[in-house]
Amino acid sequence: MPFYETVFIARQDLTEGQVKDLTKGFEDIIKKEGGKVTKTEQWGLRNLAYRINKSRKGHYTLIESDAPGDAIIEVERNLRLNEDVMRYMTIKLEELSDGPSVVMGGGRNNSDDDNEDNNSKKEAA
Repeated sequence: MPFYETVFIARQDLTEGQVKDLTKGFEDIIKKEGGKVTKTEQWGLRNLAYRINKSRKGHYTLIESDAPGDAIIEVERNLRLNEDVMRYMTIKLEELSDGPSVVMGGGRNNSDDDNEDNNSKKEAA
């Protein structure tokens, strides 16, 4: 089955518990349709780049899944119908990510790589 990554933004007036319940509902849809949820991350209440529905903030959530296309279509349909969800995006992945996402601080550390590159350039000169 293909891998998918879905990120959605929920309204700012929801509590953390309500956002978790919302996320669990979408996870249940994926499982019911024959998929498997591999990772879920709550990114918390973050500022939006621009206003959406007169809101300046939103609760961001990431769901990574190994699911058939029908499951993703059903999740997106429910995301579209849910009034608590302001925006969502689903992309198809080549492979699942290891560890936490970049937003949670899991990206590679470029400062170490830059230092090694600079040192090797100095030695070559």
